[in-house]
Amino acid sequence: MPDSPIDGPAESLPDTAGRAAPQVRAAVRQALSVSVATGLYGVSFGALAVVAGLSVAQAAVLSLVMFSGGSQFALAGVVGAGGAPLSAILTATFLGVRNGLYGVRLGPLLVLHGWRRVLAAHLTIDESTAVAVAQPTRAAARAGFWWTGAGVFVAWNVMVLLGALAGDLLGDPRAWGLDAAAAAAFLGLLWPRLATREVRLVVVVAVVVSAALVPVAPAGVPVLAAAAATVLAAQLGPLRARGRAA
Repeated sequence: MPDSPIDGPAESLPDTAGRAAPQVRAAVRQALSVSVATGLYGVSFGALAVVAGLSVAQAAVLSLVMFSGGSQFALAGVVGAGGAPLSAILTATFLGVRNGLYGVRLGPLLVLHGWRRVLAAHLTIDESTAVAVAQPTRAAARAGFWWTGAGVFVAWNVMVLLGALAGDLLGDPRAWGLDAAAAAAFLGLLWPRLATREVRLVVVVAVVVSAALVPVAPAGVPVLAAAAATVLAAQLGPLRARGRAA
């Protein structure tokens, strides 16, 4: 029997002994490539944070503790624009809430307890979630999650420190093409997943929801709403399939 796709219920993901090794190796390779692409973009946050008024130590500690690129950029952007601290915190929080929604999908898949659950919560970001749910088996999904989470954490924070030390000597990070690295990695993960009508519909719904809210909603809300729509669609899909089977 072929391995069940990860789009189905977590219980249907087998760990087939004879096929686990190559699938896990493929997940690790994917995790490392995503980690490098995402980590490179960290240099732009380090530079932006220092230009916005944070010290090198503050930028490094913020990245280690918060570890959510969107939230970090939002906070630095508000601070750099002269916004109030409360406004910066609320904006970063809006963007960070989406990581909690990712936990709804990853919880049944990883099945963690104790300190491992706490560590996984800190490493639950866009990239680790994307790599995990792109795998065909539970063993590969777990390897993809941990390798991506750890890889991005190390690469991102190293590059943030380097960017903060360089400060505004780098100029505009977009001139180096670093702003496209993370987006290119996501496109590479997303493209193979557009094989079914259900997945394409979920992507379209997420794009429409976020595009409609960008002009009218506060920063972070469009991303949060799109993530909520995606999680909801992912949960409703198996329910509809079970209903048809019944």
